[in-house]
Amino acid sequence: MNSVTTTKMSNWRWVICALLFLATTVNYMDRQVLSLTWKDFIAPEFHWTDSDYGTITGWFSIFYAIANLFAGKFIDFMGTKKGYLIAIFVWSTGAVLHAGCGWAAMNIEGYDSIDALRMVQAGSDAAVAIATVSVWLFLSCRMVLALGEAGNFPAAIKVTAEYFPKKDRAFATSIFNSGASVGALAAPATIPLLARAWGWEMAFIIIGVLGYVWMGLWIWAYDKPNKNKRVNQAELNYIEQDADIADVQNKGEAKEEKTISFWKCFTFKQTWSFIVGKFMTDGVWWFFLFWAPAYFSDQYNYTSDSPMGIALIFTLYAIVTVLSIGGGYLPKYFVEKKGMNPYAGRMRAMLIFAFFPLLGLFAQPLGAYSAWYPAILIGLLGAGHQAWSANIFSTVGDMFPKSTIGTITGIGSMAGGVGSFLINKGSGMFFTWADGQGAAYTFFGFEGKPAAYMVVFCICAVAYLIGWCIMKTLVPKYKPVVAE
Repeated sequence: MNSVTTTKMSNWRWVICALLFLATTVNYMDRQVLSLTWKDFIAPEFHWTDSDYGTITGWFSIFYAIANLFAGKFIDFMGTKKGYLIAIFVWSTGAVLHAGCGWAAMNIEGYDSIDALRMVQAGSDAAVAIATVSVWLFLSCRMVLALGEAGNFPAAIKVTAEYFPKKDRAFATSIFNSGASVGALAAPATIPLLARAWGWEMAFIIIGVLGYVWMGLWIWAYDKPNKNKRVNQAELNYIEQDADIADVQNKGEAKEEKTISFWKCFTFKQTWSFIVGKFMTDGVWWFFLFWAPAYFSDQYNYTSDSPMGIALIFTLYAIVTVLSIGGGYLPKYFVEKKGMNPYAGRMRAMLIFAFFPLLGLFAQPLGAYSAWYPAILIGLLGAGHQAWSANIFSTVGDMFPKSTIGTITGIGSMAGGVGSFLINKGSGMFFTWADGQGAAYTFFGFEGKPAAYMVVFCICAVAYLIGWCIMKTLVPKYKPVVAE
């Protein structure tokens, strides 16, 4: 136990929260490099179609889902300090490896230069061979990236539970979770310009190296609260206010909690509630993360490195970033001002946020007047998702003991990855098919690929309300799980 007993409370928990925010920002920038470079830089070299890109993003989601199944348990086993370090090392290495895919494809297919790959006739057998080989190379790198990135949220949620009392966790989670939108915000302002100036390969390398820098900061700053010399007694008491403080002070450290076995977790309705919530909604965020740059390029001819393309994506994620922070405050208001228990306050807030994605229904129709309308509406949809996401993660801390938080988070994130696979792989195939059908395929007055976008936007719009209703049915009232 830290022996410092000054009356003024230290605030090291917010430094830790800032590091979680930074890690999540880097995480999403690494993930976003491909979506911002494939359409205008990579696809011409490797002759990719929408279906090829959908294959890469879809299988990345499956890799991520499988890794998440074990990542939470890995974090619980290794501890947050070592586990987080290993996770970010693996995903940063995976990000950097993408830069070698062009060189590898060139040598495997026997060409002298990247330009020679580009000059192959589109639709020829040689072009198909190049696309196939390059897709497998990128999939290999995405698998490494997914393996490491799967550790981010289980570790971050576990750290949040260690450093914040229940009433503050949604707010802290919304802060570090906003790193997803900040990363997505910084990405379009930097990555296409890096790709244009030094090639898409350097974009992967430069962004990937940021993770190694974070590792040094984490080694310096993190230790468990009761062992961290920068956390004084007042702050420790505040952090542990949900526990029996007298017992903590007398024994010198919190009593160890029993861990719930991996398979036992699936016997609880609380686990399935989290699984359903993640499955129904994670794919929506990943769809817009992976496809928004291509959408503005396809529908409005604004490439990712054009001033207008950058402005549209930047505006979209600026809206997400600014508005999503409030996602953690609303349940805090319900708990502190309305006297609701944390779970009830969180579920009421999530119901409110579930209505935001309905705005996505108007993105395509209003896009006929200006590309700014879908950029703004998708931004509002994304803000609703991030606010929802901060709260659904916090329901794990409400319901489960700290010793099992990483495991449950990993299981739910796996379900989110499966949902993301379905929407990304399915969308890629759907877009390629609809484009080929042209005027023969219509939906709500749209034809061809625009009609396909409208279909996917409709699915995204209603996913949250459906997910919330199922969650509420499974766990209608606050009922914590106790390890036996």
